[in-house]
Amino acid sequence: MKIVVQSKSGETAFHCGDREKILHAGLRHGLSLPYECATGTCGTCRARVMSGEVDVCWKEAPGAARLKPEKGDILMCQTRALSDCLLKVPSEIAVSEKMHPEPRLGIIRDICKLTKDVAQFDVHLSAPMSFEAGQFVVIETADLTGGRAYSMVNFAAEVDKITLVLKRKPGGRFGDWLFDARQGDRNVAVFGPLGRAVFHPREGKNIVCIAGGSGVAGMMSILECAVQSNYFRNHKGTVFFGVRTLKDTFYLEPLSRYVAASHGNLAVTIALSDEAAMTPSHTDFSGLSLASGMVHNVAGKAIAGQFTNAIAYVAGPPIMVDSAIRVLITGGVSTRDIRYDKFS
Repeated sequence: MKIVVQSKSGETAFHCGDREKILHAGLRHGLSLPYECATGTCGTCRARVMSGEVDVCWKEAPGAARLKPEKGDILMCQTRALSDCLLKVPSEIAVSEKMHPEPRLGIIRDICKLTKDVAQFDVHLSAPMSFEAGQFVVIETADLTGGRAYSMVNFAAEVDKITLVLKRKPGGRFGDWLFDARQGDRNVAVFGPLGRAVFHPREGKNIVCIAGGSGVAGMMSILECAVQSNYFRNHKGTVFFGVRTLKDTFYLEPLSRYVAASHGNLAVTIALSDEAAMTPSHTDFSGLSLASGMVHNVAGKAIAGQFTNAIAYVAGPPIMVDSAIRVLITGGVSTRDIRYDKFS
């Protein structure tokens, strides 16, 4: 099907497969269509169907709450075209020269529980993928409705396997499926890479990372890229990783390794929101500090006025992300240098 999009930038067109989501097709063709989560939860990829027929796959998507379906409003990430369509999108659209996301098949293997409710798993890809540190993919399985967004933990120029992290939440069907299913290969559909909260060594600024829980996944990819490029020889990095208690921590060993390889220019603080930080050394990992409090408050006390020449990365629950952004702005970080992706 031919999809014509009218936007503030003018009119553009692309072709969409009969089983393909409209958002996926546009991104695959290099168009900078608006999106954040690409899973139906945020509502950023809204559009209005001016002509043509479409199939909305998930009418109850949280991101559709403010849409007016009687006027043709849709979420492009949850809609397939049944005919040629004319859409109106309330934003500017350009053709991107960056890596274009593509659909792939994947096989989930090597599930490893990191805590009682956090698991790491590998997805072996049907075709190699290149991505920027900090990006994510959308995973879908035939056993469940809808896609889920997960940031890559690993980083390399090109990979045939991506490592992802999942936090199990009450009622989270994918988490239940992953935790409860017997070990063995599981087939999934993978679309990506996606996301704009990316790290570019060429920008030459200091790094601030504020992560809550499994939001640290993308930060690990950023740190891996920075260490591989010896970025911390000439730049500073500060990481704040928030969890409830010490038992909820994970990735302490690789974080300690990154600190050791940073020429003294990387500091990592673990913020415990529900437990007193008795002593900075009781993590048993050198180079890591402990603090008590919500991660955005811990970060706010540490960075006040210290990071005017920095790019900040934020990931975690939506409330934490919003609070961290306010802290960063108050601390002197420019809004144009704050990068984040809201998954929910």
